Amino acid sequence: MARRVSRRHKWTTTILAWSVAMLIFFPVLWTVQTSFKTEAQAIADPSRFFDAAWTLENYVTVQQRSDYFRHFWNSVVLSVGSTAAGLIMAVPAAWAMAFVPGRRTKSLLLWMLSTRMMPAVGALVPVYLIVRDVGLLDTRLGLVLVLMLGNLPIIIWMLYTYFREVPSEILEAARMDGASLIAEVRTVLLPMALPGLASTCLLNIILTWNEAFWTLNLTAVNAAPLTAFIASYSSPEGLFYAKLSAASTMAIAPILVLGWISQKQLVRGLTFGAVK
Repeated sequence: MARRVSRRHKWTTTILAWSVAMLIFFPVLWTVQTSFKTEAQAIADPSRFFDAAWTLENYVTVQQRSDYFRHFWNSVVLSVGSTAAGLIMAVPAAWAMAFVPGRRTKSLLLWMLSTRMMPAVGALVPVYLIVRDVGLLDTRLGLVLVLMLGNLPIIIWMLYTYFREVPSEILEAARMDGASLIAEVRTVLLPMALPGLASTCLLNIILTWNEAFWTLNLTAVNAAPLTAFIASYSSPEGLFYAKLSAASTMAIAPILVLGWISQKQLVRGLTFGAVK
């Protein structure tokens, strides 16, 4: 009886999980399918899902109208650059909070996280003026700094959580063996927290890749990533649904492939230290 109940529970959970997954994935599937329609088919009857003549015309038009690979390269530079800069800033901060905590460490962590709750538009004017005055408007460096600072609280929080799972006795043993602080972090702490470090990098890359607010307001041409590439297909004349879907598919495909390839590492990092 218990085995039958357990099997029924397993099947119910599996069906529920697949239902939720399909519900979440359906808009992506709809976008991909619409990208192969003509504009007339996309506008005339959007409720028809598979009954349409598929064409590559939209992808050809998108590539001819916009330099996809330039936008793609900008997205890669912004994602990798902001992640690397964020780790350089976050590792020392997370180490200090995890192993040399003060009385107000938790309050500081909560304050940093609260900055992510503020609407980005509330800081648009001062950030825009600062970036403009230092000559970094519509540059990759300016966007890397802004995106890094925006995601820095999340990076610090995640690294702090992972560092707390590393036994302090191991670090003390490294110090007794004569390891310097830099050697202790580089050869002991970071390798032990590698799953968490990898998941932090992956999450930051995904967040940066999908960032639209700052990229649309601080760039025009030179540093425009794929989010600006998608937005360029919205015009005063209206939305070109098929071409917009093709541009969206081309923009999300790389990050979907990265997420699919690294899903095991991401789950492993997010559950790091959960089971003792």
